[in-house]
Amino acid sequence: MAENMSMEQQLALITTNLQEVLNPEIIEAILKKGEPLKIYWGTATTGRPHCGYFVPVLKLAQFLQAGCHIKILLADIHGFLDNLKAPIELVKFRAEYYRFVITALLKAVKVPIDKLEFVFGSSYQLTPEYTMDLFRLSSIVTEHDAKKAGAEVVKQVENATLSGLIYPLMQALDEEYLKVDAQFGGVDQRKIFALAKEVLPRVGFKERAHLMNPMVPGLQGGKMSASDPDSKIDLLDTPEVVRKKLKKAYAPPQTVEGNGILSFAEYVLLPASSLKYGTQKFVVERRDAEPLVYTDIEQMQKDYVADVLTPQMLKPAVTEALISLLEPIQAEFQASPEWKDIETKAYPPPPAPPKKEKKKKDKGSFYPKKVTAQLDGHVEGGDKEKVDVGEDGGAKAIEKLGLENKK
Repeated sequence: MAENMSMEQQLALITTNLQEVLNPEIIEAILKKGEPLKIYWGTATTGRPHCGYFVPVLKLAQFLQAGCHIKILLADIHGFLDNLKAPIELVKFRAEYYRFVITALLKAVKVPIDKLEFVFGSSYQLTPEYTMDLFRLSSIVTEHDAKKAGAEVVKQVENATLSGLIYPLMQALDEEYLKVDAQFGGVDQRKIFALAKEVLPRVGFKERAHLMNPMVPGLQGGKMSASDPDSKIDLLDTPEVVRKKLKKAYAPPQTVEGNGILSFAEYVLLPASSLKYGTQKFVVERRDAEPLVYTDIEQMQKDYVADVLTPQMLKPAVTEALISLLEPIQAEFQASPEWKDIETKAYPPPPAPPKKEKKKKDKGSFYPKKVTAQLDGHVEGGDKEKVDVGEDGGAKAIEKLGLENKK
């Protein structure tokens, strides 16, 4: 497909739906030469990938359509450095799990992956050469600048560890070691991109272009997060779970800003339909009228503000479209023993809670604990004096109570 595109068409496909591009002239110069643009996208292999991953993956699909060569960095070392989000014992398995997921996501939208390359961060980030270049960068980047660069990406905590300062330096250095022309990421990565743009030339490496996706709101209106189960849908969630979560999703009537459902249609469902069926189309069924058919987000937003398209109509349409999108991914997971095995190793189930020990019932301080009844009725044991009525069958005890006088 890219062979039949003009440079302008390639550039339009590369930049569509992006919020910002730094150094676009670098991209244009490479396309003018007729060479494939080499782009890298990195993902720290921490929590389980969720439906929010459709957003960058569908952009990667458009890059591939435009003839770009894509390198996906499975950043296992970064996952460990980011406040130990991925224990070192699990990073290898999680990186493998991400490889399975991202491949299945691209296949689900019918994207050829012959120009796609997976690279594990640990395959080159542990070499002496990389370490020396990291030291060189650390000698010219201040603590203030490193902390500022990672502020929106690395988890911020009190008394932060040095690993959070190393993280953005490595992300910048990865551009050189992956031999790419551009790096792609969310707009939350902008400060790291700006750091790379500034410092790489200072250690003798060339400047790269940077392509940024907007931040897409999650189902509850905020950022879609792996740590908030209500804000995201796991790629392996069943249709029943998907329906339940989307019913609770944030979609206030006549409000476009921060509407996670509308954003999902804009950045996932419309581009996915274009890749799957060759034309961009989203259909909303109506009970007593003809379906609403949308080919662009502008008309959807306009109808939503006018209350022609209501949350009660939008949510079921998005739900069924998403279930359809997830179906081939889940089918591939079920058919792959290797993928299932990696999932168990990457995200082992939490240990079962310890069984509660049965406490012996306290029968009271006066209950005889050290006596044994004998066959003839008398008792033996340490508490004998408390319960023994004597050889007269208790006559003396009854006499003390004065019961005979009360006849």
